[in-house]
Amino acid sequence: MNERNSVDRADTISIAAMRRFDLKRLLALVRKESMQALRDPSTLLIAFVLPVVLLFLFAYAVSLDVRKVRIGVVLESQGASAQALAAAFAGTRYLDVTFAHDRREVAEQVVSGKLRGIVVIPQDFEQRLARRGSEPLVQVITDGSQPNTANFVANYTQGVVQTWRAGLGIEAPSAVVMLEPRYWFNAELESRRSLVPGAIAIVMTIIGTMLTALVVAREWERGTMEAVLSTPASVVEILVGKLLPYFVLGMLSTLGSTALAVFVFDVPLRGSLLALLTLSAVFMVPALGQGLLISSLTRNQFLASQIALFSGFLPAFMLSGFLFEIEAMPAPIRTITWLMPARYFVTSLKTVFLAGDIWAVFLPNLLAMAAIGVLFFILAKRATRKNLEP
Repeated sequence: MNERNSVDRADTISIAAMRRFDLKRLLALVRKESMQALRDPSTLLIAFVLPVVLLFLFAYAVSLDVRKVRIGVVLESQGASAQALAAAFAGTRYLDVTFAHDRREVAEQVVSGKLRGIVVIPQDFEQRLARRGSEPLVQVITDGSQPNTANFVANYTQGVVQTWRAGLGIEAPSAVVMLEPRYWFNAELESRRSLVPGAIAIVMTIIGTMLTALVVAREWERGTMEAVLSTPASVVEILVGKLLPYFVLGMLSTLGSTALAVFVFDVPLRGSLLALLTLSAVFMVPALGQGLLISSLTRNQFLASQIALFSGFLPAFMLSGFLFEIEAMPAPIRTITWLMPARYFVTSLKTVFLAGDIWAVFLPNLLAMAAIGVLFFILAKRATRKNLEP
């Protein structure tokens, strides 16, 4: 009996020793996972080629700048002042003007979408100008099917008319206060400088969440994960060993994306590289944890990719403030955005690129991303059982 107890005690000590964290085992797992990643063309494609393609698309194909908007200018008056105002519309780079003498000539083009609006300079334009009253000088008709463009056409038309009147020495009666706008952080109002930092967050989400979910789920499908789980390595060692190479891939992708943003897309990096890397490293924690949790729950590549798409990529794209302002969203949706790590990362990236190192903004975002990441890892560790059961 004593011998049996001794054997049981020795087995217990041996099992405890095997489950104890071992740096050599961890390095071996990292080496194995790194070699597997380097031998997988799809992994390298997602990590290094896809970010370049996405950044070029967001920098050149997607633009929030409203320029060269096609409008029609109807000259019903042939007076010199009307001709001068028409020339003022033609001289701006924000409008692409088509001239006509009858509104019926351009009305059909607004209906078909070829023009976004019409500016009518009426027949009595000279008389209206001479009276200097509150009567409007021109009529503006816009295509309301695109509200943002319609507002732009209306507002810019008003600005052109007011600027032209000021050049004649005629002040509009309602212009009691002279406004001189100043734009901070992006004085040129280039949407690319806002889109490219946000695109880096999308790239990091793809590498952290989707790539991790696909790679680990593939191992579950092929049965190699069971082989790894049957080794003396602990669950923590297995998880860290699997995720560390993809963490490095994500950081390398961040450096490459930053180089493209600064040297190719002319996006200023007013903050420090250290702050950028710190933000990226902390964001990789929830991104990798989410991908690991998805793969542990699904154990199927197709299902993992779909869940990663709907729970990782799409929320990062639509609910992070990357393209759509969070303040303009309904209250229930705004509440959901607090659970999205990309929300904090996009805000921090725009700050570090356009404003600088503002740690009063960074620290709350870092804490929020770290907290969400810890939650994902706790759930992933519980979902990954060190046994051979499905």
